[in-house]
Amino acid sequence: MVDVSGRTNGSARHQLEVGNGAMPLPLPLPHEHDEDVVPAAGPTAEQWARVKQRLRAEVGEDIFTSWFARVEFEEADRWTVFLSVPTRFLKSWLQSHYRDRLLATWTAENEEVRRIEFTVRSAAKMKPVVKPAKAEATPAQAPAARPVASVVPMQARMIEPTGPLGGSPVDPRFTFDTFCEGAANRVAFAAARSVAEAPAGAPVAFNPLFLHAGVGRGKTHLLHATAQAARLAVPGRKVVYLTAEHFMFRFVAALKNQSAIAFKESLREIDLLLIDDMQFLQGKSVQQEFCHMLNLLIDSARQVIVAADRPPADLETLDERVRSRLGGGVAFEIGSPDIDLRRRIVSGRYQMALAQNPGLDIPAPVLEYVAMSVASNGRDLEGAINRLVAQWQFTQQPVTLNSAEITLRDLVGAREPRRVKIEDIQKVVARHFNVSKSDLLSSRRTRTIVRPRQIAMYLSKVLTPRSLPEIGRRFGGRDHTTVLHAVRKIEELIAGDKALGEEIELLKRMIDE
Repeated sequence: MVDVSGRTNGSARHQLEVGNGAMPLPLPLPHEHDEDVVPAAGPTAEQWARVKQRLRAEVGEDIFTSWFARVEFEEADRWTVFLSVPTRFLKSWLQSHYRDRLLATWTAENEEVRRIEFTVRSAAKMKPVVKPAKAEATPAQAPAARPVASVVPMQARMIEPTGPLGGSPVDPRFTFDTFCEGAANRVAFAAARSVAEAPAGAPVAFNPLFLHAGVGRGKTHLLHATAQAARLAVPGRKVVYLTAEHFMFRFVAALKNQSAIAFKESLREIDLLLIDDMQFLQGKSVQQEFCHMLNLLIDSARQVIVAADRPPADLETLDERVRSRLGGGVAFEIGSPDIDLRRRIVSGRYQMALAQNPGLDIPAPVLEYVAMSVASNGRDLEGAINRLVAQWQFTQQPVTLNSAEITLRDLVGAREPRRVKIEDIQKVVARHFNVSKSDLLSSRRTRTIVRPRQIAMYLSKVLTPRSLPEIGRRFGGRDHTTVLHAVRKIEELIAGDKALGEEIELLKRMIDE
């Protein structure tokens, strides 16, 4: 994963290099004895001040204050800008969510900038400890604390994209060998592996291949593994892994830089395209361009794999043409891990932790307790092992069943909540109030229709993650202010009408069933 230690050695700087399909690659560095080469002026603190002004205007005051206000300019050479942040969390967040935006904003200010590195100020400015030439003997010493080691091997770093096509980073830990196969994911695993290991020129069997599952069930792991295996199976194959957010940002940046044609041409050269988190693809023009690209790649017998948190038909924010194209391929769901799969996940993560933490001892009953009790998804299982390792490191006490129960209290028994669709809410409310679904979506304003419609809008806001504009669109194309009025109206009525409150609670239970 991304190094959050704050160290800025040469190797780490090389690995944080950011590639972008719409931007030129770095020029070769001049030799020291190349006297005729005149270096261009590198990025400066004054330019950083202007970059911050651009960011504030683009992302808004709230986001800027939360994520960029504490970022400071440290130094720069001709192609690289070094920024510092106060915490490792902020560094990791900026690396994951705003790296491309920062790079594009810097490039607009100074076209020489090719990459950005982040360091943690507290670690970057720490003075080295000078050891005494001769240590004096002490009568007694406190026992040394166990060295803190991560469950994740330190040599595992994100593989940054290279070449003009760019892409999102790929985690080298996520391979087919490290993927825990079970009944819940066996079909999706086999399909992804067959795509990755297909020889050059082989007919495309599943196109597009659509993988959907709740959080933490291995979608991203399979995509990363497929990308790496495909490159090994056919050297020279053009494989691009992109998150939906990365695709949106690259497309918008290409439009701003007036390089949209070059961006589209680069996408058409792809042999295997993998898109993650499809549910986050937003924007009419972005979706239209994605649909054009999808059609072109599929019609050209180029493989496409897409992952999302729900089936294509349930991706309500996507254009109908995009949903239809995605649904025309093969869709496989990754289900909840059963007890056998959870045991294998726990065993695998414990072995990784054991390799990085000599002396670690988590008894078998505790591991079985984790597998039996943390039933939500694989990511929570990995988090449970991380917590137990941290408990062992910092308390210097054996891990027992009692201490594990305390440490994992909030994870035990956690279940992924059922995803409620707006259509389900409309059906239940319409049936309960003896009206038709078309009445809820119509423009009729009789009391027998308005009140059920407001309740359905209220429940859509409470029970789903959908935005107000999106809810309005699902209710006959209404404005978001209409939805907001309905939500506030029902909240006021519930506060003064106990019977209505009980009725709405009944509707919630009916919807959840």
